Parts: sequence; C-alpha cells; structure tokens
Amino acid sequence: MTPNPIIALLTDFGLADAYVGTMKGVVLSICPSARLVDLTHHVPPQDVRAAAYLLSTAFRHFPPDTIFLIVVDPGVGTAREAIAVETAHGIYVAPNNGVLSFVLPHVEVRHAVVLENPQYQLASVSRTFHGRDVFAPAAAHLAAGVPITDLGPAVPELFKLDPPRLDVGERSAAGEVLSIDHFGNVITSIGPLAWENDHLTLTPDAEVSEPVSFPARTCRVEIAGQTLSGVLPTYGAAAPGALLALVGSSGQLEIGANQGSAASLLHVKTGDPVTLYFGE
Repeated sequence: MTPNPIIALLTDFGLADAYVGTMKGVVLSICPSARLVDLTHHVPPQDVRAAAYLLSTAFRHFPPDTIFLIVVDPGVGTAREAIAVETAHGIYVAPNNGVLSFVLPHVEVRHAVVLENPQYQLASVSRTFHGRDVFAPAAAHLAAGVPITDLGPAVPELFKLDPPRLDVGERSAAGEVLSIDHFGNVITSIGPLAWENDHLTLTPDAEVSEPVSFPARTCRVEIAGQTLSGVLPTYGAAAPGALLALVGSSGQLEIGANQGSAASLLHVKTGDPVTLYFGE
C-alpha cells in the first residue's frame, strides 16, 4: 500500500449537488489515508469525449501511482462494464465507454478488469449512481492495497472512441474543436505543436504523417468563417478583445481572445472544423 495514496476525481456531476461529496465520503470510509484531488467536476454533462480529452491533458502531471476515478457515465445501469485499468502510469477506474481512449495509447496497460466482485462494492448497488456504489469503493480498495485482479475478471475488450480528426497534407492540417475551456478558449485537435525560434513544428502520429515545420507568422487559421493570420506566442500579443491563434499549454492549436472569450465571438462548439494553412 502506498502511504497517503492519491485519488484524482474527474466527473460531470458539478458541485451543486451532493454527488461528489458522497463519493469522497465512500472513499474515505474505506481508505482514510487517501488524498483526494479534484481534477474537475465540470465536464459537460454526458460528454465522454470531452472527459477523455481533459484526462489526457492531466494524467502525465500526476505521480505514477495515482488512482484516477473517472465518472462520466451516460450508460450507467446498462450493459456497459465498470472497469479498472492498471498501467505503468496510474490506475484508472471508469466506465468502459471510451473515456480512457486518449490516455491508453500513451501508457503500458498491465491489467484491465471488470468490477464484478461484490466484496469491493457497497452492499446495495443503485442502478443510477455507480459512482458511489461501484467506482468509488473500487478506487478506495485499490488505494488501500487490494490487488486489481481481486476486483473481477479480465475485460474482454476496452471500448475506444474514434481519435480526434487530424488530416495533415503538404500545405495544411485539418482538425476539429476538441474542447472549450472556462475562459472561452477554443482548443483544437491540431497538434502537438512546438516552438523553435519563430517556427512551429507539427508532430502528428508518426503513422499518419511526418513532422512539418513552418514560419509561425506566415501561416493562417480558418474557423467559423473567419481567417486568423499567423500563430502568436501568447494572448497578450493581440489587441484586447481581438481573436488570435496560439499554441496552448497542452501543445494544441488554440483560438483565444485577449481578455475575452473566443468561443462567444466565434459561436463554435466541439466537433466544428478548423484548418491550419502553412504552405504557400
């Protein structure tokens, strides 16, 4: 057992109700030494894809023995499995609905089990609150040192979402809006991008295409009928209220507005197309 194990929670429950607090109470009743971290509870309701993206931006910044407790579960009470996945970087307790899709390609999976052993669930399991009755107890027992293989049999198959769109050509990269953050910044699937002096290098999946390098100030971005000239280094490089393209903290192409909300100005939503043009 790890002293003071970390359990990081990610849900779409919000904080207006007692759902998150109740899950924490279950965890602490089973493993009082657990340290609970709120990754976020404001995933858009039932948005598994958004949860998968948010998890992918955060997991690397936690210690490798962290237990991630993820409850974004529109299929609660259906045939979808409740699972736990042990990897070289963390254990993930979640519904088998694709919420781990953007993390698992980057970690070594050691075990994946279905949470079927009633010994590690609450005595009475609701059909509508598996976060409290199934997922939280499993995470707590894992934190307390229970081997993952005691929780249930092997998962037949891990469900995977389609990867975000990223089509890289000789002169352009086409993607989609992945997420919109609290500030109204529009995060896209075009990336990862890295600065090299005044140039940017786009390094997509090696199986898709080779890295591409281009001047940051001569490219352009098209989104929601608007064209933005160049990719700027930071929000303050644009005039107050002005739209700009930049590289966000996760390495993805991002559309922001200096001291404003790009999402409100553009009226975009997740899944909307965006194109980066970098060729002559």
